Amino acid sequence: MSFFERLSERIAAVDSVVSVGLDPDPDRLPAHVTDADLPRWAFNRRIIDATHEYTACYKPNAAFYEDADGWRALAETVAYAHGKNVPVLLDAKRGDIGSTARQYASVLDTVDAVTVNPYLGGDSLRPFLERESKGVFVLCRSSNPGGADLQGLELAGGARVYERVAALAAEWNSRGNVGLVVGATAPEELATVREQVPDLPFLVPGVGAQGGDEAAAVEHGLANGVGLVNSSRGIIFAGETARGAERDPGQYFGAAGEAARRLRRRLEAHR
Repeated sequence: MSFFERLSERIAAVDSVVSVGLDPDPDRLPAHVTDADLPRWAFNRRIIDATHEYTACYKPNAAFYEDADGWRALAETVAYAHGKNVPVLLDAKRGDIGSTARQYASVLDTVDAVTVNPYLGGDSLRPFLERESKGVFVLCRSSNPGGADLQGLELAGGARVYERVAALAAEWNSRGNVGLVVGATAPEELATVREQVPDLPFLVPGVGAQGGDEAAAVEHGLANGVGLVNSSRGIIFAGETARGAERDPGQYFGAAGEAARRLRRRLEAHR
């Protein structure tokens, strides 16, 4: 089965398009719920336990794992998520050429999908695209304010850079394994890209802590019911303000589960 076929099954099973970003910032890990050996893994495991019933996919960001213990924690996290029948999308935004690209693409031996940066062109993404059973989400219109500095530039003929990226992604989708990253903080651009490429699933970041448009994320993010709407800090660190969480790990992680449940409910109202 392809990644998007598996994702479709997962979405149907849990009635959710929620992606939970597993970004265990060391400065925010609660000391009373981690262990000395692999604190990120211990944190992620408890988050997965609390949220998997409401989650279509987990999205760890590679930046939080790029050290020796971090890669170990990531491998444990992926295995644990798979044990709950939840796919894992690594947010790495890779993009390079030759042997470097092939080495970057080897991460797909472990995870189910990855985000990539198209700035170096189609040959830089070929090692990822050749993994037919894996998902490849091409960065198109990011959720940060500065994304418009380059992505919004107008090209000869009037198209924007992000529109050109979307057109190329459609060409690269010969194996049916390509999606786009399009942020919920730019709902007009999100609608524009969906009109341009009606059949590509989107990963839509920017809801939750970044305040993105949830209705637009659902209306334009899904293709044939398949797509992901991501929240990271708004879910995994919801326990920071939960009453009693500073003393009770159950309260801390219960707050994460409740945040995921609420997001699923809000998103389902727009499906």
